[in-house]
Amino acid sequence: MIRGCVIGAGIDLVENERMAQTLQRWGVRFKDRVFLPAEQAYCDAKAFPSNHYAGRFAVKEAVSKAFGTGVGPQIGWCDIEVIRNPETGAPSVRLTGKAQALSDQLGVATVLISLSHTHNYAIAHALLIAKPETC
Repeated sequence: MIRGCVIGAGIDLVENERMAQTLQRWGVRFKDRVFLPAEQAYCDAKAFPSNHYAGRFAVKEAVSKAFGTGVGPQIGWCDIEVIRNPETGAPSVRLTGKAQALSDQLGVATVLISLSHTHNYAIAHALLIAKPETC
């Protein structure tokens, strides 16, 4: 059970075709700027990699919005890594660098995410849950 109050929420929607075009145009340069090696390996192993890149991009945007900063000087793309929960297989995130520092500063206990795909879109939602003692 998750205990604590919600201290931030974010959502993002990405068009899969737009991500496919971005990947085609910028290739490795874009991938290396936005995604960590494990994320790239996961997406590239899928039948439709651009759909999975779109989902991970949406998660990173949603998490950064939940922090109230967006991606920029306070949180970088690679400060948020989309991983799979080893117990359930569900997507989750690992924060590092500036995102982890901001998380510690705000008293974040957990980052909950939800990710969904259709043929045309990927959508992600993120909630920042505070440590119970900070509510």
